[in-house]
Amino acid sequence: MTLLTLEFLTWIARRPRTYAEAMEAWRSNCPRQSVWEDALIDGLIQVENGASMNDSYVLLTPRGEAAISSRP
Repeated sequence: MTLLTLEFLTWIARRPRTYAEAMEAWRSNCPRQSVWEDALIDGLIQVENGASMNDSYVLLTPRGEAAISSRP
């Protein structure tokens, strides 16, 4: 796991994050910095759908929680 992915997961774990907030803070058009997409593909995060982007939340999956709890 990259340090950027670990930072992303830790950021999500600190407090509830809306989908809109996460996309604004972590969206990237650079293929070398695809932390958002990589975390989804790797099953580290999930999006809990709401009525809008501000009502949808990005959550750690059990795998994501385990990833950050295993780090020193």
